[in-house]
Amino acid sequence: MNARSDRTPAPAAVPRHELIADAALTLLAERGMRGLTHRAVDEQTGLPQGSTSNVARTRAALLEAAVRRLAEREAAVLTARERSAAGRAGAARAGAGAGAADAETEDAGAAVAEALSLALHRYLSRHRELLLARYELALEATRRPELRAVYDRAGRAFREPMAAMLAAAGSADPERHAMSMVAWCDGILFSCIAGQFHAAAPTRAALRTSCAELLDGMLRG
Repeated sequence: MNARSDRTPAPAAVPRHELIADAALTLLAERGMRGLTHRAVDEQTGLPQGSTSNVARTRAALLEAAVRRLAEREAAVLTARERSAAGRAGAARAGAGAGAADAETEDAGAAVAEALSLALHRYLSRHRELLLARYELALEATRRPELRAVYDRAGRAFREPMAAMLAAAGSADPERHAMSMVAWCDGILFSCIAGQFHAAAPTRAALRTSCAELLDGMLRG
């Protein structure tokens, strides 16, 4: 009997390497690191036995494929239009005159808070599987230097835009502020998925308010 999850796309719907990486993420979320094997991925996808080995011959290769696919899927949590809204607000602030600086900073901070709260809410309401898979991979990366390098490269694709967005919004120390914001976002997600607040995830409005409060302190400090 085909054990493929309903969440895994049908084999004809996506390229085989994506299908296999998506199945690996599902298995990591559902069964943990021990449940991720080449045979389990074959069964999850409904592909012939040995198909996963043809795409990712070793376990290390399978884990690296999962990290790369995770980064692709996380990058799609917000659309390009939604991500660019915060950037446009920051650009408007940068071009404002001195007399309008405070108002533009407030508008830019509100736009960043809007984007971040939307992403956080979507993770908590739609993408729990991605978060659980990410936590499994993050822990495994602490034990595998080669996976650590892949994981860190993927992470830069999120940290660097965060720093640029905060710089455009008026941050006096965008690198440090980006670290603080990423750490806060990661803490919210972990607490609400696997920590003490898993039973009552915050609303979109609550997330927006918290983001705005943090950003206000950074941008006006």
